[in-house]
Amino acid sequence: MRHITPENILLVGSGMLLASVFAGKMSSRFGIPSLLLFLGVGMIMGSDGVGYHFDNAYTTQFVGIMALSVILFSGGADTRFSEVRPVLREGIVLATLGVVLTALLTGAFIWRVSGFFGFDLGFAESLLLASVMSSTDSASVFALLRSKGLSLRENLRATLELESGSNDPMAYILTVVLIQYIQGGVSLDSAFLMFFAQIVLGAALGVFFGYVVVWLANRAAFDNASLYSVLIVACVLFIFSATDRLGGNGYLAVYVSGLLFGNSKVAHLRNTKRFFSAFAWLWQIIMFLTLGLLVNPSELLPVSVFALLIGVFLILLGRPLSVLLCLAPFKTYSARGKLYISWVGLRGAVPIIFATYPLVAGVTEARLMFNVVFFITILSLAVQGMTVAKMAFWLKVCGKGENAKSNLDFELPDEMKSVISEIDVTETLLSGGDTLASLSLPPKTLVIMVGRGGGYFIPGGASKLCKGDKLFVISHDESNLKSVCEKLNVPYYTMGENS
Repeated sequence: MRHITPENILLVGSGMLLASVFAGKMSSRFGIPSLLLFLGVGMIMGSDGVGYHFDNAYTTQFVGIMALSVILFSGGADTRFSEVRPVLREGIVLATLGVVLTALLTGAFIWRVSGFFGFDLGFAESLLLASVMSSTDSASVFALLRSKGLSLRENLRATLELESGSNDPMAYILTVVLIQYIQGGVSLDSAFLMFFAQIVLGAALGVFFGYVVVWLANRAAFDNASLYSVLIVACVLFIFSATDRLGGNGYLAVYVSGLLFGNSKVAHLRNTKRFFSAFAWLWQIIMFLTLGLLVNPSELLPVSVFALLIGVFLILLGRPLSVLLCLAPFKTYSARGKLYISWVGLRGAVPIIFATYPLVAGVTEARLMFNVVFFITILSLAVQGMTVAKMAFWLKVCGKGENAKSNLDFELPDEMKSVISEIDVTETLLSGGDTLASLSLPPKTLVIMVGRGGGYFIPGGASKLCKGDKLFVISHDESNLKSVCEKLNVPYYTMGENS
C-alpha cells in the first residue's frame, strides 16, 4: 500500500488532474457525466486500485468546503436576477421544506428496510443518513445544466440552480442537529435557534458581504487586472469563514454574495467571471478526486443492494413526492416541469462531504453511512446525470436554442449593457426575403457576423443568406430578440452578456 507523501504528492496530483481533464473530454463524446469520471479516477488511484492510501475525512471535509465556496460563488455570479426573481418563492420552498420532506420520507424508508439487511440503524440514525443526502448538489447541477447548454422552458434552469445553490444550509442543519442528538441530545429550542441563525444570518451576511465585495472591487484600482480575481478569491474564503464564525451558514452567504456580485456593475466583471469559471472547474476536479480517494470500492459491495434500494426510492419516490408537495400551491410549472425538477435532483459531492461529518464526529455506523451515500451518488450521476438532456426532450420542457455551443468568443466592454446571441437561419426566417436587409429583427439589434461552412464574414444589407447560416447578433434588448425568435420558431442561444 502506498502512502501519499510530500515527495510524490505533486507527481500523483498532477497525473490525476491530467487524467481527469482528458476524461472530461471523453465524457462529452460518450455522454457520461465528467463528474462521475473524476470520481472514478480517484477510486482507481486509491487503496483498492493503484494503492495510494488516503483515509483522512477531516482533510476531505476541508477540501470540500474550499471547493464548494468557489463553486457556489461562481454559480451565483453567473445567475441573472431577472431569471431568479420570478421563481424566488418556489426556489426557497424547495430549498427548505423540500429538503425536510425528502429527509423525512427517505429516513422513514431507511428505518423500515435497514433491519432486513442486518444493519442496526435506529430512527435517528436513519434520519441522519437521509438528511446527509437530502439536498441536491450544486456542483453537479451547475456543471451538467451548463455543459449541456439546454434552453429550458418555465424558468426551470433558474429554479434548479437556485434550489441547488441554496438548499445546502438546510441539509447541513439537519445533519449537525441529528449528530448532536445521537451523541448526547439537543433541545428543540437550540435546534430552532441554530436553524434561525444559519438561514437568516447566512442570507443577511451574504447580502452585506456581497455589497462589500462590489465596493472593494470598484475602488481597488489595481495596475494589474489579474489582481481583481485574486481579491475576489480572498473575499469568497473570508465570507464563508466569517459567516460560519458568526453562526450563519457560509454556503448560503457565499452563494448570495456571488449572486449580488454577478448582477452588479463591477470593474473587470467579465474577466473575473471567466477566471472563476476555470477556477471552479479546478476545485471541482480536486474535490471529486479527493472523494474518490477516500472511498474503498471493496466496501461498497456489501452495502450495494441496500444502497441501491434507497437510491431507487429517493429518485423515484422521495424526491418526486417532496417536489410535488412543495410546488402544489404554485401554478408556475406544468406537470411536466415538476417532473423534470424532480428528476434533476442530482446527488454529488455535497452529500459525500456531509457524510464526512458523522465520520469526523465518530458516530456509530458512520462508515456505513458514508459508503451508502457514495454508492447513491454514483447511481444518481450515472442514471440522472446521463439523462438530463434526454429527459428535457422526453418531457418536452426544452425550448428552442441553447442546445449547442459556439466556437466564437466575444468580449464586450464592461460599460456596454448588451447581449450577444447566435441565431440559426431557417426557411421560416428567410420567408420574407433572403437578404440581411429583409430580416425582421427588433430595434437596437445588429448582425455583426455570419457563419457559413466553417468560415465567417461581415455582412452588409444586400448580403445573401442561406439556410444553415449562423447570425451573430448584438442587441440591447434580449427579451424582444428572444420573443421574435420564438415566434418564428428559430433556434438561438445567448453567447455572452454584460450586466
